[in-house]
Amino acid sequence: MILSARNLHWSAGGVDIVRNVSLDIRPGEFLGIVGPNGSGKTSLMSLLCGIRKPGQGEVALDGKAIQSLSRRDVARSIAFVEQQAETQERIDARQAVELGRTPHIGALTPWSAQDDAIVDQALRDVDAGHLAKRMWHTLSGGERQRLHIARALAQKPNILLLDEPTNHLDIGHQIALLHLVRKQRLTVAAALHDLNHAAMFCDRVAVMKGGELVALGPPSSIFTAALIGDVFGVEVLVERGEGDICHIRYQPPRDKDFIPRISDE
Repeated sequence: MILSARNLHWSAGGVDIVRNVSLDIRPGEFLGIVGPNGSGKTSLMSLLCGIRKPGQGEVALDGKAIQSLSRRDVARSIAFVEQQAETQERIDARQAVELGRTPHIGALTPWSAQDDAIVDQALRDVDAGHLAKRMWHTLSGGERQRLHIARALAQKPNILLLDEPTNHLDIGHQIALLHLVRKQRLTVAAALHDLNHAAMFCDRVAVMKGGELVALGPPSSIFTAALIGDVFGVEVLVERGEGDICHIRYQPPRDKDFIPRISDE
């Protein structure tokens, strides 16, 4: 299943947020979408899942315009985890994950033992089985984020879209979560802040700047000191290992006007 974007434009308040973005998310790949704050990553994710309608251009799912499909049909193929997804309902953690089964439940397909098994597995996958009976409002931000991922996995999508999925997670759970996502037999696109996470887990990266797609390809070829300096405004050293492995080392800012005072004390 291929998710495609063609010449996407989207504006808000008279300001262009996404401009002329075209890309294909290939079956089975992990695509990282990176860029500084305000570069259009979150807006692009919303367009890709059909939550927002582009001002120009089109998003297509296996060649069919996503705006022509019902929300239920889209939800059976695409799961989207928003950066600030939240619920005000008084439900427990397991009930929150069970919401992922909604697109598959109907009058002719009531809840079954298979649905229970899928929810149980999703909770285990994100190391949240012990949270199942906890009320939602008692959970930390990191715990809630892991459960949002579990809800998306319970949806059993072909394509998983994640907007900053590692927000609120400690480093151990960040790595574990991305490793988990990488192992799923899914097509994945994730907006990521950490370039080293993108280099470690992604097959390709799409680099956004000012609402435009400025680079697209394998991390080892896309992540250069020149590109990172231009897009993010930071100085880095890019170390390259065997195969397609690369690691980004950030350098401290150079303040030409600052002269350190050396003391003999």
